[in-house]
Amino acid sequence: MKNIIIAGPSRAGKSTLARKINEELNYFVISVDKLVATFQGAYPQLNIKLNWNRRKTTDNLAPFLGHFLGAFSSSHGVAYELNLRAHAVKGNRFVLEGGYFNFEKILPILKMYEIEELKDNFLLIGLVQNKKTADEFFNDFRKYDTEDDWTYSLDDDDLREVSQEAIPFSRSMTDHLVKYGFTIYDTSTEREQVFDKIVEDIKSKLV
Repeated sequence: MKNIIIAGPSRAGKSTLARKINEELNYFVISVDKLVATFQGAYPQLNIKLNWNRRKTTDNLAPFLGHFLGAFSSSHGVAYELNLRAHAVKGNRFVLEGGYFNFEKILPILKMYEIEELKDNFLLIGLVQNKKTADEFFNDFRKYDTEDDWTYSLDDDDLREVSQEAIPFSRSMTDHLVKYGFTIYDTSTEREQVFDKIVEDIKSKLV
């Protein structure tokens, strides 16, 4: 059984999809945001922080994600004298969701665990929103934001700036994910139907 990676920009539905996969397919959900928050609290000197410098956080987190994915997704070989086969648990599956992925730095580390290509060991799902305008991003932020969202307390001017930046970021993220073999799903509209299709696609690959 392959583990799942869900990647994409903010608000594309990564967490919601991960919960749906948990409910319907019994995958354990691991949030990259929660991992970042853990590093921020435990090891602030590593400069892995939420709502800070996205590029630096992504780059600084990459070595950990490379070793984490390698150690928990490789069922053969040895890493640092740890017999990975002996520590493998049959049926132990997870879905890792988030936006802080630098696969250029992650892939060389995965090769230490005899993982040559992401698609060989993971189901890769990319969520993007390339069909939305800046106004639609803005309206959705205002409609769906909760106090847990970092954009919740922004005034209208700042939020419009964020909404404008969301368009090129989503498109650049799409190019990045396609490069590494992700199947891209656009959640700009009919999100629930898109999620249903993704779950069906996963089921077909698990048979």
